[in-house]
Amino acid sequence: MSRLTCSLSTALALLLIATSARVRSQTHPPGATYPGGPPTGTQVARSSASPASQLGVYVFPAKGQSGEQEQLDQLHCYDWAKNQTHLDPLAPASSPTVVANSPPPANAPPPGHTAARGAAGGAAIGAIAGNAGAGAAIGATAGLIRGSRQQRAAQEQQAAQQQAAADAQQQANEQAAAQRHQFNKAFGACLDGKGYTVK
Repeated sequence: MSRLTCSLSTALALLLIATSARVRSQTHPPGATYPGGPPTGTQVARSSASPASQLGVYVFPAKGQSGEQEQLDQLHCYDWAKNQTHLDPLAPASSPTVVANSPPPANAPPPGHTAARGAAGGAAIGAIAGNAGAGAAIGATAGLIRGSRQQRAAQEQQAAQQQAAADAQQQANEQAAAQRHQFNKAFGACLDGKGYTVK
């Protein structure tokens, strides 16, 4: 029984070594050098389009590299550039962060509403003073002025919030473009070192 177990273990070990060698020869063709090791299977299957085409970079195999070799070199250089720059421009974008405790813009009551409240208050004061009509007119005028100011302040606040959001979006776009440029430079430098012309 122990001799049979030993034979099975040996056969299993030989099978694992043969499979490992076959996988290594497929993912790392002879003559290709990868300082950080060859790209992994998940990296190779990451996308049907090449990293260069997704990044908007043109790559020419100046030393006559095969299409398979170019794909492997691009994947390796993508990972190398990612490690150098700590950026991953092809990663799925995260959902925008919602700022907590951000109050909604205040809606000012329409001037007519404020005027009616002012007229009611003015009429009450005028009745006490003996002239309800004059008090109502004064209260309505004061209410209209107050309502107009509140509405104008709410509009200015809303315009300021919209401008701040537009400025933040523009800054985020500029930062993303700068990071993409930095990543593309590292990606191109790696491919240039492997004998490709990159534009």
